[in-house]
Amino acid sequence: MGENDGQSRGASAQPRLLDCARDGIRRRHYSRRTEETYVHWIKRFIYFSGKRHPAGMGKEEVTAFLNHLASERRVAAATQNQALSALLFLYKEVLAQPLPRLDALERARRPARMPAVLTRAEAQRLLGCMQGTKWLMASLLYGAGLRLRECLKLRVKDVDFGYRQILVRDGKGAKDRVTMLPQSVIEPLQAHLARCKALHQRDLASGHGDVELPDALARKYPRAPYEWAWKFVFPSRKLSTDPATGVIRRHHVYENYLIRGV
Repeated sequence: MGENDGQSRGASAQPRLLDCARDGIRRRHYSRRTEETYVHWIKRFIYFSGKRHPAGMGKEEVTAFLNHLASERRVAAATQNQALSALLFLYKEVLAQPLPRLDALERARRPARMPAVLTRAEAQRLLGCMQGTKWLMASLLYGAGLRLRECLKLRVKDVDFGYRQILVRDGKGAKDRVTMLPQSVIEPLQAHLARCKALHQRDLASGHGDVELPDALARKYPRAPYEWAWKFVFPSRKLSTDPATGVIRRHHVYENYLIRGV
């Protein structure tokens, strides 16, 4: 919606609604990805409903939107569930108008497909065609069982060379877990971190040496964002502006960096 959020309740009504949604999501410590997804579906719902304010709509309009996604847009079941979760959150937590049971909801069909899994030989052939940081990331996904976003958000302090293990924080289900550090990546990873530490020193010298911290840790430990231990294992080659704070800092590489490499 952006600048065109003005609806029948006034040009400033919708921005306030989205701000309230974002605030509610952040107070519950949901991830930034969840925030972006929920706001996206709230906007889609409002546009589909003729730019009416959600407070003036309810069960029928929500059902019509979700059925449209399933029958006409033919989205996957997981996509429809995303939209449903966003709208349930909107009505319950933001508008304080919990939706009743959606009896007429048409569920998107889950395809009866078996997942494609590489054999050990195929995985080794794939890794053999990669090199550098992309090879290192792919090797951790395969050898340590990391999900893509877990690899991207990995911090230096969570890699334990002594015990040959990795502490995965805030993984699936917002849970922490410990996984092994493959022997084959130890030396390449140590060399990679040495280069990253030199980059960190240059960032400190230029005044851009801090990093985004989860939750309220930056307020509790003001110097922690500048410490090497909190740096991302796979930092971006470029500095970028944090959309939430406007601070210029070095984030981790984007998802497409590895996806395109694979």
